[in-house]
Formats: sequence, C-alpha cells, structure tokens
Amino acid sequence: QVQLVESGGGLVQAGGSLRLSCAASGRSFSGYAMGWFRQAPGKDREVVAVITWNIGRTHYADSVKDRFTISKDNAKSTVYLQMNSLKPEDTAVYYCASAPVLNNWDYWGQGTQVTVSS
Repeated sequence: QVQLVESGGGLVQAGGSLRLSCAASGRSFSGYAMGWFRQAPGKDREVVAVITWNIGRTHYADSVKDRFTISKDNAKSTVYLQMNSLKPEDTAVYYCASAPVLNNWDYWGQGTQVTVSS
C-alpha cells in the first residue's frame, strides 16, 4: 500500500504564508516524482509544483512561480510546499500526489483546504 498524508492547510490573510506537508509511506519515495495540485470551485484541477525524487528537478505553474517552493526531505519521506505572498486566487483544495513513473499520478492524498482572505 502507498499512503500520502497531508497537513498544513488553513485560513490565512492575503500576503501571508503557509507551509503544506505530505508524508509518504510505502515505496512512493522511490518513484519518479511527487507533485502538488489544486482545484478551485468551477475550475479544472491544475499542477502547482512537481519535484523528482532522485535529482530534485522542479517545475512550477506560472501563476505560483517565485512565490511557492517545493522541497523534499528524503530521511522523512516528506514533500513540502512553502507558499508565500498568498493571494485570494490561490484559494483551493490542495492535493499531493505520487507518480511512480513519469506522468502516472497513481496515488493521492486526502486534500487540504487553503483559503486566502482579502
């Protein structure tokens, strides 16, 4: 079994910061990549950030680049999303996911609500 456990969501003011965590069990950390996704009401689910396990290569959506940072801690089998300068349009349910191989997002966390007030 592969399990992803998320934490860190909540309510923050615009301009504030929040740090999301995703702890992986099983063989998730030996896969290709971990990613953060989000979905707002009436909007499609979108990729926020991705990091590969072995080399730490990262990818960011244009809307969050220079504000969000994805990182990993191999010893703790945990991936983080540091979110700074938050905007109301960042409000969404955020999900972490694991891709054992390229583009196969097979495992998902439960989702955590991030709400940014104006």
